[in-house]
Amino acid sequence: MSHSFSKILVTGGAGFIGSHIADKLLIEGYEVGLLDDFSTGSEANLPTNGHLRIHRGDITSQDFVRTIVKDYEIIIHQAALVSVTRSVEDPLRTHRVNVDGTINLLNESIRSNIQLFIYASSSSIYGETEVLPKREDILPKPISPYAASKLAAENYCRVYAKVYGLNTICLRYFNVYGPRQRIGPYSGVIPIFTNRLLSNQPPIIYGDGTQTRDFTYVSDIVQANILCLNNHHKPGEFLNIATGTPTSVHRVAEILSELTGKKYLHPIYEDPRPGDIQHSYAEIHKAEETLGYKPKVNLPQGLRATLNWFSSTHHAVSN
Repeated sequence: MSHSFSKILVTGGAGFIGSHIADKLLIEGYEVGLLDDFSTGSEANLPTNGHLRIHRGDITSQDFVRTIVKDYEIIIHQAALVSVTRSVEDPLRTHRVNVDGTINLLNESIRSNIQLFIYASSSSIYGETEVLPKREDILPKPISPYAASKLAAENYCRVYAKVYGLNTICLRYFNVYGPRQRIGPYSGVIPIFTNRLLSNQPPIIYGDGTQTRDFTYVSDIVQANILCLNNHHKPGEFLNIATGTPTSVHRVAEILSELTGKKYLHPIYEDPRPGDIQHSYAEIHKAEETLGYKPKVNLPQGLRATLNWFSSTHHAVSN
């Protein structure tokens, strides 16, 4: 495939989403660099095909980032501390990685004449909104340190587009799930439910289970990032990337219980967690019009693929 550019750096490239993006870029014929400190990323996620370079280090280190960025034309910035719960426990570290790390990359992008900076933002920036679905023109009201950090970094992307002429685009991901997602205390609900069911334990639901999310399969997130490479958008643009369909947490538990054949494991309900919102789903018309984005994987398909991966790779562990 012919490209006007060839060298792309994926930060967080050994992580869940970043590694899937790197896989697709390599298939498309790009030269790919992965920048990761491997604090949450895994060497098991690293692609094995195509022209790949691995840079092990910290995005908050100016000297390290400067030596790396100069060799690339595009940055796809996925590296972050991604958990709401973790951010409540450690807001300073969340800010340092998510905000200071992003500013560091933006600064070096200006120095190195980066052609395009794609930033992985988050639906969490909206907070609780009276209007649903959540549209890009709604005033963000973050209710967790994680959400505040993602909004701050997104604002810096827009400022760098306005002040310095850097071509940035912010993609607001909604509840991404799929193969390679980590299991742990800061994981999303789908890997945690899957792991517990495969370990013959009931899902634990924080709240009454009626809270809704716009669960988006990882290949649709990859699709959006790839579309940004070949579409003209306004510098500083921000877009929702989701399915546009709300699903309750209780319904996710039901589907996974059915797929695992463990409907007899009824959910356990516990108190809601600080920083969690009640309802969230996206309006995606702007991404459709700007990028030609169209979600392709529905929730049952995505959950089946995710479950198959966890089962086949023996990632179920006791919690």
